[in-house]
Amino acid sequence: MDLTILYRGPLASCDYDCPYCPFAKRRDSHAQLAADRAALERFAAWAAEQRDDRLSLLFTPWGEGLVRSWYRRTLAELSRLPHIRRVAIQTNLSCRTNWLDEADPDTLALWCTFHPGQTPYDRFLAKCHDLAARGVRHSVGVVGLPEHLEHARRLRAGLPAHVYLWVNAAEGHTYTDAEADRWTALDPLFPYSRHPHRSAGLPCRTGESVISVDGEGTVRRCHFVRSELGNLYDGSYRRALRPRPCPLAVCDCHIGYVHLETLPLYDVFAGGVLERIPAAPPAVRRSIPTPR
Repeated sequence: MDLTILYRGPLASCDYDCPYCPFAKRRDSHAQLAADRAALERFAAWAAEQRDDRLSLLFTPWGEGLVRSWYRRTLAELSRLPHIRRVAIQTNLSCRTNWLDEADPDTLALWCTFHPGQTPYDRFLAKCHDLAARGVRHSVGVVGLPEHLEHARRLRAGLPAHVYLWVNAAEGHTYTDAEADRWTALDPLFPYSRHPHRSAGLPCRTGESVISVDGEGTVRRCHFVRSELGNLYDGSYRRALRPRPCPLAVCDCHIGYVHLETLPLYDVFAGGVLERIPAAPPAVRRSIPTPR
């Protein structure tokens, strides 16, 4: 079985405090961190045992995972297993990069976000160049707030030419066509992020070949649909895997709508769906039709 899993454990603490971040903000206690570590290690042990499956794993913590040693170690170890096709994580790239010496760069990938005001530009850019020198697959992006535009332009100019710079539409922000054009000049795929995608009743790979798992092993079709499909560790989820339409009115997050079968994004990101790396440099498109 080819299975993509989005894992999100209980970790919610982050070393940044971005005012626009929709994720939880808190300081995890020692007990909470221990629980997150135990949950991650349980998941990693399960993944390591699934040698009859071909797994692609994306870690999407509410907080920053790579400042925690157990995330760095887990990603490095999983990347070296032959049945793991890809292991990736969303990160602010604030951690050191020497842990990547232990990882397989053909399997591991990073989805990196630059947060202006939270880290010096030169420090972040240096780490991006370090990733490129190591041959680590990575994308880099920003949240498309007006005050981030010049930072994004500077970042695009400073990154290696082959590194994809993505732009996420800011939550709750409405873009004029002129504003959208400025962001599209940096990220030709920005039109996919600009508006939520109508998804009700449309076919989606989630719940069939893509699932979401939390720290307790509860399996859902994706992070945004709360109904449960079973549990990862007792295998009950497998009986529930099948094609199913989306039950939500719209999908407005990349890690959700990328799996909609009505969008061409599996072709656009072929080989790099989890780490958000296009198969080829994207061409500029002024408008993206919304599925109806």
